[in-house]
Amino acid sequence: MSVIGFIGLGNMGLPMATNLVKAGYEVQGVDPAPQALKAAQAVGVKACGSVGVAAAKADAIITMLPNGEIVLKVHEAIAEAAGPGAVLIDSSTIDVASARQASQMALAAGLLAVDAPVSGGVGGATAGTLTFMAGGSKEAFQKASPFLDIMGGKTVYCGEAGAGQAAKICNNMLLGISMIGACEAFALADKLGLSAEAAFNVISTSSGSCWSVNTYCPVPGVGPQSPADNGYEAGFAAGLMLKDLKLAQEAARSSRQATPLGHQAKEIYQQFVEAGGGEVDFSGIIRSLKSED
Repeated sequence: MSVIGFIGLGNMGLPMATNLVKAGYEVQGVDPAPQALKAAQAVGVKACGSVGVAAAKADAIITMLPNGEIVLKVHEAIAEAAGPGAVLIDSSTIDVASARQASQMALAAGLLAVDAPVSGGVGGATAGTLTFMAGGSKEAFQKASPFLDIMGGKTVYCGEAGAGQAAKICNNMLLGISMIGACEAFALADKLGLSAEAAFNVISTSSGSCWSVNTYCPVPGVGPQSPADNGYEAGFAAGLMLKDLKLAQEAARSSRQATPLGHQAKEIYQQFVEAGGGEVDFSGIIRSLKSED
């Protein structure tokens, strides 16, 4: 059975690593937070003192890290320690340029590399139903697929290095925009005396139908269970949505593609986070969009 190095055992990384352990893999983990490492050990992950030790004998090394700068630093250590032919799977959400640079570093060291950011949140990570958006060579993707299949319910091969990150930020830019639109529609409906239930029943079956309404309605008491029914406790925190919208704007600038609604969505979430909403679910943006008078 393959040995897997797992770097980053936080809210997403820990349940992903747990599912690999349950599947019978030997998982060697690293995290700078002692509590995270202790929690990982409790589910069968072997704690390692450094990235190099975790990567040295691994057939696959998975990273789940906060940003591109950290990813590149960690990948440098992996490239120095990992054996030729190992596959490096980065499931962090980072900028496309850093993803491509990380892939080049891996290839130069004789490693295979896949950028494979995820959708599905902590719930999906725990249930093993994440969607992976993968970028890299077909050879790298084929080697990474068995590990991705254990941690996720669906994997989409998007193309060469950086394509997975590109898919993730495009999807989440649209999600951020559509959630703001859904919140504005329900806020206006309320001002016009239309019940949330009536608004939901119409929108969810009409041309305004979208995931932000049908599956993740930002108003409590209507539609399937969502964070709105739990006081907007984060399924996907507004701070993380802001991070993704910033990445989308960075990509838009570098590629010279106008994204006016993406820009506006970023500004709206920026204000919400600065007002203290960073840990609130991103659908909680409805709170700041509702007019008081």
